[in-house]
Amino acid sequence: MAITEFLPNEYGYVVIVVVFYCFLNLWMGFQSAELARVFYPTLYAIESENKGAKLFNCVQRGHQNSLEMMPMYFLLMILGGMKHPCICAGLGLLYNVSRFFYFKGYSTGDPKNRLTIGKYGFLAMLGLTVCTISFAITLLRGSA
Repeated sequence: MAITEFLPNEYGYVVIVVVFYCFLNLWMGFQSAELARVFYPTLYAIESENKGAKLFNCVQRGHQNSLEMMPMYFLLMILGGMKHPCICAGLGLLYNVSRFFYFKGYSTGDPKNRLTIGKYGFLAMLGLTVCTISFAITLLRGSA
C-alpha cells in the first residue's frame, strides 16, 4: 500500500507550503551570512568591537527565531494537515508570509519592527494547533 492511499489528495498543498518555508529559511540564512561580523562559534557581535553589530545581531536573531519555531511549525503542519490539508496549507502560507515580514522587520535594526505584520504568524500557529488537536481527537475516537 502506498502512503498516498492514506493521505487526502490535497495533502500535496501542505507539502508545498512546508518546502516553501525551507526556501524561506535558506534565504534568511544567506541574509545573515552576508552580514557576518563574528567568527564561529560566536553567535552575536559585540557593539564595542563592531560598528554594525546591532544590525547583524537583529538579522541573526530573526533567522535564529525562525529556526527555533521550525520544529513546532513542521509538526503542526504535517499532523494537522492529515485531517485538514487545505486549512493547514492556508494557515501555513500565512505563517510563511508573516515570517518573511517578521524577518524583514527585524532586519531593519529595530526589533520592534518584527511584529508589524510578523505578529500574524502567532495566529497561524494557533490555527495549526487547533487543526492538529482535531486530528488527535479523530484518532482517539477511531473515526475518519
